Amino acid sequence: MILHLAVRADWEAGKREGSYPWSTRGVTVEQEGYTHCSFEHQWRGVRERFYGDLRDDQLVLLEIDESLLSSPVVVERLGDAPDEFPHIYGSIDIVAVTAERALD
Repeated sequence: MILHLAVRADWEAGKREGSYPWSTRGVTVEQEGYTHCSFEHQWRGVRERFYGDLRDDQLVLLEIDESLLSSPVVVERLGDAPDEFPHIYGSIDIVAVTAERALD
């Protein structure tokens, strides 16, 4: 299982529309080339670093079953990242999200 921290409004829109285009906050997969994800021990740091100005109720943590993705997952360290992170080289398939966790 890998995780993706999402702005709740973006995720809700993605479910309604049948596709979720976001790589990370404000950046699409088309722009970035992959979807940013994390492992359980990493998501809180991502939340602090990139989503710190948002309230917990504005976010949702998506649990993703990698076996249900249509795109490959690569665990790698990119740029100035402090650790290796999982990246989906494509969008998150809605059906691959097995749980949505509230942060509040």
